[in-house]
Amino acid sequence: MPEKVFLNDSLIEVEDARVSATDSGLLYGAGLFETMRSHHGVVFRLDDHLDRLAASARALSIAHPFEKAYLREAVDQVLRANQLAEARLRLTLTNGPVTQAQEERRPTLLITATEFRPYPAEYYRTGVLVILCSFRQNPTDPTCGHKTTSYYPRLLALNLAHQQRAAEALWFTTDNRLAEGCVSNVFLVKESVLQTPPLTTPVLPGIARKTVPQLAQQQSLELVEKDLHIADLLDADEVFLTNVIMEVLPVIRVEQHTVGGGQVGPITRRLREGFLEAVERECKT
Repeated sequence: MPEKVFLNDSLIEVEDARVSATDSGLLYGAGLFETMRSHHGVVFRLDDHLDRLAASARALSIAHPFEKAYLREAVDQVLRANQLAEARLRLTLTNGPVTQAQEERRPTLLITATEFRPYPAEYYRTGVLVILCSFRQNPTDPTCGHKTTSYYPRLLALNLAHQQRAAEALWFTTDNRLAEGCVSNVFLVKESVLQTPPLTTPVLPGIARKTVPQLAQQQSLELVEKDLHIADLLDADEVFLTNVIMEVLPVIRVEQHTVGGGQVGPITRRLREGFLEAVERECKT
C-alpha cells in the first residue's frame, strides 16, 4: 500500500508531497522535529512530544500556529491511513518559505509514519559498545537542548560510531562535561544511585529521559541530576541510554573500558522492564 503522509493541512500520497524550494527548513535548517513511537495504534506520551515541540518553537522563533487537538488528529490520520499499529513517526515543523513576509509566513508541517523496527534483541541481552565523540557540544549554542532539523553533526557522529561497530557516540560539552548521545540521553548508576546530566548542561529533554525518573521513584531508586565528567562515566557500575525508540539500552563498553564487568546491570534491567510496562499500560486502546 502506498505510504500516506500529512502535509500542512491534508493527508496525501507520499509521492504527491511537495515542499517549497525556498522552505527555510530546507535552506537553513530552521525547523524542529519529533520522533515518536506508537503501540497498539496509540502514540506513547504524545502530549509530552507536542509540549516539547511548542516549547522549542517559542525558544527558537519557529512559527507554530497549530493547536494540540489538530496535531493529535493529524497523527491519528497518518496511523489509520497507513494501517499501522506499531509505528515510528516523525513530525517536522519548519518556518516555511522564506519568500513570504514574516507576518504572512505559513509554516510547513509534515507527519510521516513507518513500521516500527526495534533495536536488535541481542543489544538488550548483552549490552552495547559506545564511543566518545570527538565533536563538542557548545552550551552557548541557542539550538542546544532542542531537536532541530540542523541534525547533520549528530548523524555524522553516529555514522562514525557505527563504523566502529558502536551503537552510539557520547558527546561532551566544550568545558568537558558529559552531555548526551547523538540520539539519546545517558544515565549512570553508581552504588545504586541513578545519575544523569541536568537539562541545563544543556541536553535534550527526552521523553524517555522524563519517564525514567518516574520509574525510578516507583522502584524506590534515588536519582540525582548533576554535572558529570569522564571519570564519572568510567567509574559507573552501570550505564544506559534512553529514547522512545531504543527505550532503555544497556551499555557494557565505553571504547576499550568495560562497564560493570561486561554484564547488563540489575538496575538497568529493572528500568527497562518498567519502561516496557509503561508503554504497554499507557498505549492500551
